[in-house]
Amino acid sequence: MTDQILAAVLKHPFVEGLTPEHCATLASLARPVSFAHGDMIFREGDARHEFFLLLHGRVALEMMAQGKALRVHTLEGGDELGWSSVIVGRGKLFQARALEPVEALAFDGYALLERCRADTGFGYKIMHRLLGVVSERLQAARLQVLDSHSPIARRAGA
Repeated sequence: MTDQILAAVLKHPFVEGLTPEHCATLASLARPVSFAHGDMIFREGDARHEFFLLLHGRVALEMMAQGKALRVHTLEGGDELGWSSVIVGRGKLFQARALEPVEALAFDGYALLERCRADTGFGYKIMHRLLGVVSERLQAARLQVLDSHSPIARRAGA
């Protein structure tokens, strides 16, 4: 772990309220990654098992329907990406595409889950935060469905 990775972890909202020891544990599992504009970070169903803390840039979360990518949510620096790698431990539920250059910290989902199992205090804090991410994404999807089916959206041709 480098001082730069630890500094990036400490600045990320995901770690708010974690102990310095837990932040150091998380930082020890991180590796910096970057994606260019238009890069596909992962595709729906991919077996990749990475979790990301986004530092800079924007990412589109999309689902495929009838051969078209439908944007479900837009993430940016300070958000998290790939929570299913840690909680579900299976393929990706959406696809993620960089909308601009992206810098992030990547974590192997299996390694992070194993660390959570080995240190249950750390694990509780991480899982609590991940469930908060899941809750936020469900709320965003709920609002998007409500918006697309509202009478105002229908009148506007949505």
